[in-house]
Order: sequence, then structure tokens, then C-alpha cells
Amino acid sequence: MAYFLEYSAVGIAAGGVYALIALGIVVIFKSSQTFNFAAGEMMTMSAYMFYTAAVTFSFGIYLGLIAALVGSVLVALVIERFALRPMAGRPYIAIVMVTFGIGSIMRGIMAMIWGANELQIPAILARDPVWIGELFIPGKTARAFAIAVIIVLSLITFLRYSRAGVALRAAAADQITAYSMGIDVRKIVAFAWGIAAITGGISGILMANVNSLTPHLGVVALNVLSVVILGGMNSIGGVLVAGLIIGWLEAVTGLFLGTEFREITPYILVLLVLLFRPTGLFGGKEVERI
Repeated sequence: MAYFLEYSAVGIAAGGVYALIALGIVVIFKSSQTFNFAAGEMMTMSAYMFYTAAVTFSFGIYLGLIAALVGSVLVALVIERFALRPMAGRPYIAIVMVTFGIGSIMRGIMAMIWGANELQIPAILARDPVWIGELFIPGKTARAFAIAVIIVLSLITFLRYSRAGVALRAAAADQITAYSMGIDVRKIVAFAWGIAAITGGISGILMANVNSLTPHLGVVALNVLSVVILGGMNSIGGVLVAGLIIGWLEAVTGLFLGTEFREITPYILVLLVLLFRPTGLFGGKEVERI
């Protein structure tokens, strides 16, 4: 029983970072109906930019973090402006393939600039373990969870009550009506990409701290697909609950069935949920106005 509780706590802690990655994907999807398959590569490039600023140019952790996030937002805005915006109105599959292509290009660029070897970025998370009663949680995982949950809840609150958040929800509901109400939908979509760049950047730096930094760090974003689908493609709040569920499920699966089943069981759960709720646990049905 103690092992089960310990694995559950570690899994839920890992799920917080999943939720942070998924939040960026959902925000972009809500604003422009674009599923960003390059999210993992954007996340990884942010971690590399942090390494370059903090280590190569000796900016230190805090200035390095600011430089990495600014660089991440600029990269995201360039992608949105020059690769995705010209695709507006094109078939959905074509837009998806563009994001696949962007991901491949970014992987190649990262391999050329930083190489394929593992890099150790400056530690921003303390290693001291966290104890909850008798439960042991690795220090980096616990602190990454705390940071991720604070950021996710802050962004949910911001998007719920700020004017920018209201405009984003209006654009997500109906872009033509949003235009008629004076909302600049293009700026809203760019704003969503900026948010995704920040959440992806922070999650990439956290993931690189918990693990190590290689061009393949972004593979974890593929695992986040189950979080996005389970929570609901258009549910910002749903990604937090889904992230915790998937993190817990992966952990207990590894405990009872072995690590080879960890990547399978989340998608089995997603399949079962979609049979009864095609929009995910918290996703809403799209309403077509005639």
C-alpha cells in the first residue's frame, strides 16, 4: 500500500507538468482550431535557449530564464505569422502537416546548433526530497509540479477574467462574430501562440531539469496528446484534471504492469472515455450557427 501511495504521488506530480504542456496546445486550438504538433520541439528549443543564455553567455539563471522566454515568444510569433497565418482557410490536414514540418525543421536546427549529446542545464529546482507523512517524493519532481500547477491556475484565472481572455473565448466561439464586435482575431491568435510559447518554455526548462536536455526532449509532448484528448480539446481547465489523471495512471501502470505498459494505458483510457464522451471529459460540443 505504501508503494502504491508513493507511486501515485509521484505520478500526480509528473502530471502537473503534462498539464502545463497541454495548456499551450489547447489555447492555440481554441483560438485558431490548429493542433500544434510542433509543441514538443518548441518546448525543447526553449530549454536550449535557456542553456545558451545561462551557461554559454553566463547570464545566470534569472536573466537566462527571461531571455529564453522572450526568445520562445519570438519564435512562436514567427511561426504563427509566416507559416500558419498564410494557411488560414486551407484544409485542416494541410495545416496539421505544416506543424509536423515545422517540428521536423526545428529538430534539425537544434541538432545542428547544439548537437545530439546530453546537456545539463543549471539547476533551478532543489534536489531535497519532499516528504508527505511517510510518502517520499523526489524533490525536483515535487517542485516542478508546484510551479506547473501555480502557472496553470494563474493562466486559467487570467483567461477567465481578463479582457484578453474574454476576447480569446469570443474568437474561439465564433470568429466572424468576434470580428463584427471589433475583436482583432489575428492579434488574439498571435496572443495565444505567445501564451503557448511561455507555458511550453517553462515546461521545457522544468523537464530538462528533471531529466536531461537532448533534441528528443520534446517526445514527451506526444504523451501529452492523451491529456489533451482526455480533458477535451477546447477545455482549458480540463487539461489540469486530465494531466493529473494521466500522470497517476502512468505511475501505477509502471508499478503493477511494468514500464512497457506505461505509454499504452493512457490511450486505452482515452479510447474508453471517447466511446461515451466523444468530446473528452470536459470538452464542449461545437455549435454551428446558420
